[in-house]
Amino acid sequence: MHVAVMGAGAVGCYYGGMLARAGHSVTLIARPAHVEAIRARGLRLQTTRFDEHVTLQASDSASVVANADVVLFCVKSSDTESAGALMQAHLRADALVLSLQNGVDNAQRLSGVLGREVIPTVVYVGTGMVGPGHVQHFGRGELVLGDAPASASLAKTLSEADVPSTVSTNVAGALWTKLIINCAYNAASAITQLPYGRLVEQAGMWATMRQAYEECVAVAMTSGVTLDAPVWPMIEAIAQSMGGQHSSTAQDLQKGKPTEIDHLNGYIARQGERLGIATPVNTTLHSLVKALEGQPAYAQTIAA
Repeated sequence: MHVAVMGAGAVGCYYGGMLARAGHSVTLIARPAHVEAIRARGLRLQTTRFDEHVTLQASDSASVVANADVVLFCVKSSDTESAGALMQAHLRADALVLSLQNGVDNAQRLSGVLGREVIPTVVYVGTGMVGPGHVQHFGRGELVLGDAPASASLAKTLSEADVPSTVSTNVAGALWTKLIINCAYNAASAITQLPYGRLVEQAGMWATMRQAYEECVAVAMTSGVTLDAPVWPMIEAIAQSMGGQHSSTAQDLQKGKPTEIDHLNGYIARQGERLGIATPVNTTLHSLVKALEGQPAYAQTIAA
């Protein structure tokens, strides 16, 4: 396949790197410093099983999606519309677009910009950018694709590239499951700057996370969402399977960058208000992260 990765941060670099390693033609669309490093040395893909430099292409222009059979859309939720507009005029009519993003409404928002079907895809992976052209993998790596005509074939191709992938007929439930997990971990990890394993060891943290989870489930049920399986055991398991991982929200605060918290705990708070459901823990977590966003002094302190 010819694959373009729109928004090659940690998630996009990991999946793009895995596909390139399996022999597919991959172009990462990223910021200039990242592009320069990859052009000079390739992408360093440091995983739990291997540490390699992978050869692939990189560009800072969305126009390179013109050659893509498949586009992995991995930008922040707040950039969905603007990034979609940049690539809309360049997409081939038969190109497949997958939304590998946090939150539950990105595929619909992107579809509205592109005027075509977008396959919602749930991501379960722990990754982080160590530096330009260097991504580190901390655990997992599965994808769950929404049920579309090409999904089964794509899932097979991804699985053959060592990216375990399945197709769900209830992708809305899968997206909400991921959202609920994010709401339990992301803000708390960001505020404390602790990885998941150490986070849950703090006094009262499990109770706080449980309250956030229960608010999320109440909003999901009232919204008519069907969850495929109990989510709380998944939340408990992540403290073990990804104990060394900092949330993406924590990583954004470390770098003084905007976070996706408006599309995580903030989304639950807004939906709760709309539905008349109290969400005090999610509202508080959202407010605290927003207060810390973009504060250089905070970013410098926690990076020291």
